[in-house]
Amino acid sequence: MGVVAKRSSMIFYSGNDDHFSHRVRIVLAEKGVAVDVVDVSDENVPDELADLNPYNSVPTLLDRDLVLYESKVMMEYLDERFPHPPLLPVYPVARAQSRLWMHRIEREWCPMVEQITSGGKKEAEKARKELRESLIGISPIFEDMPHFMSDEFTLVDCCLAPILWRLPALNIELPEKQVKPLLNYMSRVFERDAFKAALNEREKEMRA
Repeated sequence: MGVVAKRSSMIFYSGNDDHFSHRVRIVLAEKGVAVDVVDVSDENVPDELADLNPYNSVPTLLDRDLVLYESKVMMEYLDERFPHPPLLPVYPVARAQSRLWMHRIEREWCPMVEQITSGGKKEAEKARKELRESLIGISPIFEDMPHFMSDEFTLVDCCLAPILWRLPALNIELPEKQVKPLLNYMSRVFERDAFKAALNEREKEMRA
């Protein structure tokens, strides 16, 4: 008997240059979920998005009558709805630690990315320096574990990988000798079939 593909009536409104949308697409790809992806840009915002999402923003996930418009909520929903492969640890303490890492990425690194892409020149340069130093600082943790504080690929990696993929576009160059464990981690994640499948055309061009 052949493997039955997972079917879904989902529609995912995805920013064409948005790392929050990218992280959800990675989860969808890891789970093998059938989903219609609608690319959204500033010049092309579907009329129905404002009706679905009070913030008229991306990412937005529509699953039958359910509408979600916060990326971490989407990721955990997808992990619960499609439990294989699991992307959060089974045990409560480890799950809580993973959620805390996701929160820290959200609070510390995501604002830096925003400042680099949307802030003034001085703000952008300050954020670029801070993000670079922070990434150099975390590199040693990948010496002992293949993924972010875990032996398994998790939602934390789904949050971090889109930022790391965008480093060339953010004009951040890491010192190779200092961050070999981090660079090896990046190579492992970027070679995952699901990661490659989740890339949109604009993201592919970032490292073409």
